[in-house]
Amino acid sequence: MTADQLAPAVAAVPPVPPVPADPGTPVAATARRRAPVKLILLLGAMSALGALTTDMYLPSLPEVVTDLAAGTASVQFTITATLIGGALGQLLIGPLSDRYGRRLPVLVGLVVHVVASLLCLLVADVAPLIVLRTIQGMGNAAAGVVAVAVIRDRLSGAEASAVLSRLMLVIGIAPLLAPTIGGIIASIWDWKMVFAALALYGVILFFIVARFLPESLPKELRSTSTRAVMGSYGVLLRDRQFVALALLPGLGMAALFAYVSGSPFVIREGYGLSEHQFSLLFAVNGIGLVLGAQVNAALVRRFAPIRIMRLALPIATFFAVVLLVVGVTGFGGLVGLCIPLWLMLAVNSLVPPNASALALTRHGERAGAAAAMIGCAQSGVAGLVAPLVGMLGGTAAAMSVVIVAAMLASLAVLAFGTPAYRRGGWTA
Repeated sequence: MTADQLAPAVAAVPPVPPVPADPGTPVAATARRRAPVKLILLLGAMSALGALTTDMYLPSLPEVVTDLAAGTASVQFTITATLIGGALGQLLIGPLSDRYGRRLPVLVGLVVHVVASLLCLLVADVAPLIVLRTIQGMGNAAAGVVAVAVIRDRLSGAEASAVLSRLMLVIGIAPLLAPTIGGIIASIWDWKMVFAALALYGVILFFIVARFLPESLPKELRSTSTRAVMGSYGVLLRDRQFVALALLPGLGMAALFAYVSGSPFVIREGYGLSEHQFSLLFAVNGIGLVLGAQVNAALVRRFAPIRIMRLALPIATFFAVVLLVVGVTGFGGLVGLCIPLWLMLAVNSLVPPNASALALTRHGERAGAAAAMIGCAQSGVAGLVAPLVGMLGGTAAAMSVVIVAAMLASLAVLAFGTPAYRRGGWTA
């Protein structure tokens, strides 16, 4: 792909003024504005950095426990640390991207990611690994929050939801391929070389972003003072419906990461799977996430995002309860566990892009800060929840309990924090 091929396509979509879209309006009922496929691929590569950093490392968790002579919970916390770092990083980077533009923050963040990844090669104890993983997460945050902000700079409402769902197709490749790649790297060399691969990805992404990512926030639309930048969060926090919509992707991510952080022990060790078998199973569940996201991209062409959420979330919660029953009783063995898990992940993947798009639509003039709060909720809530599986015993029942709790909390937030279940509320 050459610069001449990509640059015109990326620049072809003009910024969209921050006019709120009606949450009850599907894409088909609005003037369609499409982001170029090449731009979506670029933003997907940026957004996938965080997922790759987590998923390539997953198959090696049992080996990390042995190599560093650490406990299961502390090694699981190396995943949590990345999420917490991502949450803190997004809170810092989001408003800065509203003031200084989108390109500079992501380039600085990629440098931080590369340096932290290389330092992970030198660790001999779990404590410095936790610190470096936190720094890694802070670096990754820049790529993730800027990718979402760039979408909002150009699109809004249901069309933004459709593009976010297409973006999930690119991001979904990470759980399909990353554990397999990470497992192969760890089996040929050792688990630390996974971080060398992550550093290499960061270097490549740095040069691609520097060459091809357009600046989507013109200088005249940027925040002009430190006070305005810092005040963005106050405005967002006072919007109750925005807060509810921003929490929904985080609670969905909490359910996902209860599975992600617990699966190496619940599935791989609990059912005696090899690294390769575990990676294949992880990929199958990744297919569910991708399919769910693509179904959503088709649905928003005909149905309002909030109507999709109010149906998808109860269905996903039902499958989570079935998962809990299987996890407690052991009914059906590994297959019995994986079927409701796959269905829950697939259906629940319809919620985050719709919730994110509607939240961003409410505050297009401060898209960086809004994207940061959504990302912070995703990383922060998931980071707090992920260790609970290990703390509760690392069993299938423990993983299922955490997933059900996250789904019930999501349902409560949707019901009480948004008009989704009020008569005619989706047009309010």
